[in-house]
Amino acid sequence: MKLLRQKAKPVSVFMTILMLLLAVPYQSAFAAMIDTEAVIDMARGQEVRDYLNRIMAREDVQAVFTSYGINPLEAKARLDTLSDAEIVRLYDQIEQLPAGGSDLGTAFIAVGVIFIVLFITDILGYTDVFSFTR
Repeated sequence: MKLLRQKAKPVSVFMTILMLLLAVPYQSAFAAMIDTEAVIDMARGQEVRDYLNRIMAREDVQAVFTSYGINPLEAKARLDTLSDAEIVRLYDQIEQLPAGGSDLGTAFIAVGVIFIVLFITDILGYTDVFSFTR
């Protein structure tokens, strides 16, 4: 038995030192439940970040940045520093912008409002625009 202890002592000292070296520099992990919305927001943030990076990589967008005096690499670096909430807010603002062309609906509404105002003032006798109101 004494012989077994003499042979096991260096092995046990080596194993103790090894266990301490493996266990000491690491912290234990704290696991907690996270909301489904948090996971969805993180995934959406990454999707939006990828979408905006694809837009920023286009040559026409980089040409517009250059025409405004903005370095495209600096703009991309600033985009990378935004948080997920800021990225999603920026994406939502971009999606609400008109996609180009004219806003024909607004023009029709403006013409309609002007027609109604002139029609009412013509009936009341303040203007003489329409001949069919007499």
